[in-house]
Amino acid sequence: MPELDICDINKNIVGKISLSDDIFNSEIKDYLLHKVVISHLANLRRGTHSTKNKKVVRGGGKKPWRQKGTGMARAGSIRSPLWKGGGIVFGPSPRDYSHTVPKKVRRSALISALSLKFKNGDIFVLDTINIDTPKTKNMVSFMKNFNINRSVLFLIDDNNINLKLSARNIPGVRVQRIDSINVYDLLYYDKIICTRNAISKIEENIKI
Repeated sequence: MPELDICDINKNIVGKISLSDDIFNSEIKDYLLHKVVISHLANLRRGTHSTKNKKVVRGGGKKPWRQKGTGMARAGSIRSPLWKGGGIVFGPSPRDYSHTVPKKVRRSALISALSLKFKNGDIFVLDTINIDTPKTKNMVSFMKNFNINRSVLFLIDDNNINLKLSARNIPGVRVQRIDSINVYDLLYYDKIICTRNAISKIEENIKI
């Protein structure tokens, strides 16, 4: 059974926590990670892009000139795609990009992402995250203690307002509740910091 050190905010080891083999030491399935990430990004697309074709562009009801005898090309509408101000050919139209993946696939991909982070040593477990006052410099000092100079994702099990306020002005730092955990965020952020209670609830939620 894998174990992780439990630290305080100064990275002093205060204990150890045992992790579930089925969740944090499982086989990493790259193809499922790819499938779920693609689905996640597709679901973020609004799909509101739109252009007007010849049918919907305004004007063009009258034939510009007679069919023959002018010496010019035949034209039936000033809104032809060949004309300036005309309709767009094969332009994008509003559509829904979202698609779903089975629940078992999402669960398996989430386990693969957690296992990947654990095997790479990118997960830190804290006993508690107590920040007395919401100040950015407190968060910067906290990150320096853990030698984090890139992106970091905080996974919390409660509504830690001071932590959120302290982190909101720092690029590459995100505070997220475990009930909205997803594969994309786990892979996107370089390091994961979570509390002991958050680890327990993650294991409970995934086993359901």
